[in-house]
Amino acid sequence: MFTIEQIQAAHAKVKSGADFPRYIKDLSTLGVSSYETFVGDGHTDFKGSDSYRVSTPAKYDTLSIAPQSDVERFRSDLKAHQKGQTDYPAFCRDCAASGIEKWAVSMDALTCSYYDTAGNLMLTEQIPQ
Repeated sequence: MFTIEQIQAAHAKVKSGADFPRYIKDLSTLGVSSYETFVGDGHTDFKGSDSYRVSTPAKYDTLSIAPQSDVERFRSDLKAHQKGQTDYPAFCRDCAASGIEKWAVSMDALTCSYYDTAGNLMLTEQIPQ
């Protein structure tokens, strides 16, 4: 099964949102089936087969998640990130400001879904291959 160290090595190659599709392929190759990243502190829960699960520690000081979600602002920030205009820390701050609590990635469906603090689905995107 995969380790946090292997995941961190794959993540180290990510410089912007433009690198995200390659990161997903790398994780899938490692055996990751899905994961959830929590914007509040940046920790991620990775899942594999047979209920295998590993979690990263918090990556940064706690961000305050806006209580009201702003889908249009989030879409704009996401597009900028996907074009490589923002780095990962800036994207996380943008998510918090837009009310995004977490995102969930499915390797099988090749989707990334974003949720607000009430658990409402804000946006689902297909991950390019």
